[in-house]
Parts: sequence; structure tokens; C-alpha cells
Amino acid sequence: MKISSEQPKIIVVGSSSVDLVLNTSKFPQANETVIASKSESFFGGKGANQAVGTSRLGASVYFIGCVGMDPLGQQIMRNLVDEGVNVGFVTESEEAETGTAYVTSCEGKNSIVVVPAANYCLKIQNIDSAEKFFHSTDLVLIQLEIPMEVVEHSVKLAKKYGKKVGIYASPARKLSPETITNVDFIVAKSSELSEIFEDESRDHVLRTFPNKLFVRDDTNSTTYFNGTEMKYFRNDHDEVSHKMGMGDAFTSGFAVALCHGNSVEDCVKFGNDVSLKVAKNLGSQRGLPYLKDFQLDN
Repeated sequence: MKISSEQPKIIVVGSSSVDLVLNTSKFPQANETVIASKSESFFGGKGANQAVGTSRLGASVYFIGCVGMDPLGQQIMRNLVDEGVNVGFVTESEEAETGTAYVTSCEGKNSIVVVPAANYCLKIQNIDSAEKFFHSTDLVLIQLEIPMEVVEHSVKLAKKYGKKVGIYASPARKLSPETITNVDFIVAKSSELSEIFEDESRDHVLRTFPNKLFVRDDTNSTTYFNGTEMKYFRNDHDEVSHKMGMGDAFTSGFAVALCHGNSVEDCVKFGNDVSLKVAKNLGSQRGLPYLKDFQLDN
């Protein structure tokens, strides 16, 4: 993996939240109460995760999102600023509180309930207000924890200026044919392909989108079709102790590697390496690595 001398410019359009994580010995069933050994709170939201992830990997990052006018929103803003992310286009909404997520964590697996709240107050007008930065960016990253009309408008605006666009298609929602055509890469969970593409065949979907669709599994593995053959890369899954934020970390690594002009294969490998480091720490952002944590070529 090579790093060019130029600092990539990345716009992240997406969600932010505060995650409450409950550690339990079992997942509660219907009408059952379980005791948590401890509770912890972390900064999260797929958009904020990717903003922090790409910033730590050396990119100049603008985040476009929406928080509530409450203490949690202020905490998120301060954290992003501390991480070197430009928050000039983060909107503070009076319509809803800051987004939250409630995570039950048991033996390395998570059950997550997301309350989008202010994230769903992000509007097309908020994207248009940052149009001049779309003109100068290298890549736009988007996820699906915000209104779909905002997702689609962001893709169109990026392509208006001929910019690369990546989507982490999570939580799973159907992508329009136009959006799929216009984006440069899509990261998706293996278990959610049928909902995103309305196609039950994993191999067929992969072959339909060569070098565009990258399918992730829980073992920190990534599969894609390069136009000739299926490619599969997997890191040592024995080191995977926490799975929160691994998809965001992979997407961050892939995006930064792509901005530096690396091959698709090297982008995938670097994304996997970034994802594995996150898996060693609880919390979606806590374990995100810095560029200095890797041995790279200049």
C-alpha cells in the first residue's frame, strides 16, 4: 500500500450518535430480564465513525450531519473537532434530540437498536450549503442512517463535479439503480445483500458489480469480483474480540487507500487491516488506528 505526498480531501455525509453499550452474559429473550456486568458510553454513528477513521488515516475531512441542541450533541461536536474533523456543516436541530444507539454486547456479538432522532433531520438544503466543498473534494463517503433523499442527492452532487463516491450500505435499505450506477464502491454485509439489491444470489450480485461491490462478513473477511474471478481476503479472526465499527473502519481504510491511487486489491487489504485494529477495542471509534500505526510505502 502506497501513500502519496498529497493529503486526500474527504467529505463524509452521515450520522452521529452516542452509543450506550451494555455487557451481558446472555442476550435477553422476550419478557426476560438480564443483569449487565457494566455499561459504557462511546461516540458512534456510522458517519462520525468514518469521519474520525479517515481523519486519523491522514485525510482532511469535512463532516455533514445533524445533532440535537442538547449536551450529547455538544459532546459529539467537541469530539469531532478534537479528532481534526471540520464540523462547519454540522447542523444543530431544534426538531429532535441527538441520535443514540443501545447496544447489548455478549461474547463478542452485538444486538443494536438505533434511535436516529436528529440524524433524520438532515436535509437536502444542508448538503447544498456545502456545495463549494464538493467541488474541491477527492471523495464523498455516505451511509444509510440518514434520509434516503439526502443520500441520493449527495451522490448526484458529487458526480456533478466528477468526484469519487463510496457508500457503506448499512443499515440495509434498497439502493436505487441510479445510485448504484453513480457510486464508485459499495460496502455491504453479506447477510443484507438481498435487501439492498433485491437479489437472493450472493454470487450473482457480486458478478453484476465487478470491482464495485465489497461484501463483508463477521470474520473480518471481504469478498469481491474483479471481473475475472472472485477475490477473498480475511485477517486472523482469532484477534477479533469486538465487532462494533468494523465495517466503518474497513470503509475508512478502503477510501483513504483509494484516494492515494492504490489498486482495488491493496485498498481491500488495507481496509481489512484497519478493521482488525478496531476489533481489539470496545467502541466504534476508540480503536480506530492512525496512519503511523502501519508500515506503508511512500
